[in-house]
Amino acid sequence: MKTDIQIAQEAELKPIKEVAQQIGIEEDELEFYGKHKAKLSEELWDKIKENPDGKLILVTAINPTPAGEGKTTTTVGLGQAMAKLGKKALIALREPSLGPCFGIKGGAAGGGYAQVVPMEDLNLHFTGDFHAITSANNLLAAMLDNHIQQGNALKIDPRQVVWKRCLDMNDRVLRNIVVGLGNKMDGMVREDHFVITVASEIMAILCLAEDLQDLKERLGRIIVAYTFDGVPVTADDLQATGAMTALLKDAIKPNLIQTLEHTPALVHGGPFANIAHGCNSVRATRMAMKLSDITITEAGFGADLGAEKFMDIKCRMAGLHPDAVVLVATVRALKYNGGVKKENLAEENLEALEKGISNLEKHIENIQKYGVPVIVTLNSFITDTEAENAYIRKFCEQRGCQFALSEVWEKGGEGGIALAEKVLDTLENKESDFHTLYPDDMSLEKKIETIAKEIYGANEVIYEPAAKRQLDKITAMGFGNFPVCMAKNQYSLSDDAKKLGRPENFAIHIREVYVSAGAGFVVALTGAIMTMPGLPKVPAANGIDVSEDGKITGLF
Repeated sequence: MKTDIQIAQEAELKPIKEVAQQIGIEEDELEFYGKHKAKLSEELWDKIKENPDGKLILVTAINPTPAGEGKTTTTVGLGQAMAKLGKKALIALREPSLGPCFGIKGGAAGGGYAQVVPMEDLNLHFTGDFHAITSANNLLAAMLDNHIQQGNALKIDPRQVVWKRCLDMNDRVLRNIVVGLGNKMDGMVREDHFVITVASEIMAILCLAEDLQDLKERLGRIIVAYTFDGVPVTADDLQATGAMTALLKDAIKPNLIQTLEHTPALVHGGPFANIAHGCNSVRATRMAMKLSDITITEAGFGADLGAEKFMDIKCRMAGLHPDAVVLVATVRALKYNGGVKKENLAEENLEALEKGISNLEKHIENIQKYGVPVIVTLNSFITDTEAENAYIRKFCEQRGCQFALSEVWEKGGEGGIALAEKVLDTLENKESDFHTLYPDDMSLEKKIETIAKEIYGANEVIYEPAAKRQLDKITAMGFGNFPVCMAKNQYSLSDDAKKLGRPENFAIHIREVYVSAGAGFVVALTGAIMTMPGLPKVPAANGIDVSEDGKITGLF
């Protein structure tokens, strides 16, 4: 089998204007970034905004394991399969971050014969959206420190600066730094921090903003620091909002590319689901729903993170109503959850499968709490056995779920037809009764506990004293009606990455809480989660190179 990048580089891409024509987009409604990438114009939105909405399908997964799950691959393959069945379908994905691309995870363009292309462009600089977000974030940081240096008219307390700089790279040494060293003209000495760009509040704002004006208003509400009297200082107070908006005026426009089978795909925004809200932009999703009969989108990591935030943050804010959820698992990952070591996953082991399937069971139960029909799909591997597949099929059907095998990695859209048919059957015969997990007027503390107990399965929540004080302050500031964005490791339902399967009798530990006033949610940091990842001992960057003829190798 060829590598993902070999398959992508050998593909014959259509000019993006031809891909756009499939969904009724004219050439002058595109803003081209070369032959195979384009942004969608404001004029296009004005033309389609009164169109009826198509159906919305969310693709999510069990907790990720080293065995691999294939959520993005399934999303892309399902879109290709819908096209093969003659359906007007559009895929809506997040943009990959450079951090995991050069770190341990690799890119995020799908895999095998279910990829979006051009693969190298998407996984590297793409259309520059992340650079624009990084620049806007760091402009605000620079203006904040400059204000303090130039007399500090707002009386900002340097000990209460909460705005962090960002970089789209895994760089652990930047987590905690000291700035302003040198002489008096080099600024005030203070402790500072970096987050990865995908965890920046500006990333969340870009992905939740309805339009340019909404983006500008949200940027203005960002809280960057507090005064000596404890009064919040915003980007508007620093007169930074206009310049930040100028940097983001093109980045807010969704990007159009194609799959290996020329199915159109909107790829826009990229917040991580473990430390941010994990969904592509509202604008891209809305445009996809206006342009197609079926929109297939995904949310990051396991359903305990991505799907929960998709439902409770994105859908709540944007008024979206998902019609069905596709839950991706693999036999290998379920056996890993059952205690099998990675090197032994190719062997049939029904006992381990029976133990590990509890992770899938919990995710099914969680999605059903939102009133949305569930289709479970197994991303097929050659080592899977008929007995293992049959066991999982029966397990799912006993819980009221449709079930289908997916072979999209090997066969592209053809390998996703069985799944597509199950999705279409669900859309036709099962009504979605979507609702969020908790109401707006529930207290922040109760919202955190509801997510921890209902979604993760915890039996208690333990707050650090500082987190308790932060919750009280955020509530007193008037943000108690905000939804909660939980920052938690992706590997376990608990906040301990080593607890696989379906942990029981555990506590969720809340160590810090802060408000993202522009994004419109409150972030709760659990366990040891980091907002700036580090590189592994042998990073993926070690294997990436460029040949003499300019061809990139080693991306995956």
